[in-house]
Amino acid sequence: MNLFYTPDIHGKTWRLSEDESKHVIKVLRLKAGDTINMTDGRGGLYTARILEDHPKRCFLSVVDLQSEYGKRDYFIQIGIAPTKNIDRFEWFLEKSTEIGIDVISPIICQRSERRQIKPERLNRVITAAMK
Repeated sequence: MNLFYTPDIHGKTWRLSEDESKHVIKVLRLKAGDTINMTDGRGGLYTARILEDHPKRCFLSVVDLQSEYGKRDYFIQIGIAPTKNIDRFEWFLEKSTEIGIDVISPIICQRSERRQIKPERLNRVITAAMK
């Protein structure tokens, strides 16, 4: 299942971002009338039909909404100190997102070798793993 991330979706019609539109139209070669799945990252799973298949501005009509898709009756949070090798930390973020960790809290400890992290980069890794 292809899943597209749209964090601020609202209403019955929606326009995908330019990157997501390009992926839907150019890479997956979907046309008007085809359906895709979108998520808001907060448990909402939207099924939408493509209205306009332009690679820079793909317009969609929301057909179905599941508001608490995959909701569990428990909550998992993990705290981790970033490793010296950022690739290992990114790998950890990817895998923990894939298995369903709800919150990942980076902790800077007294003996941590990495004192700074780039949240924008880490958010992209988590978003890619979520998709």
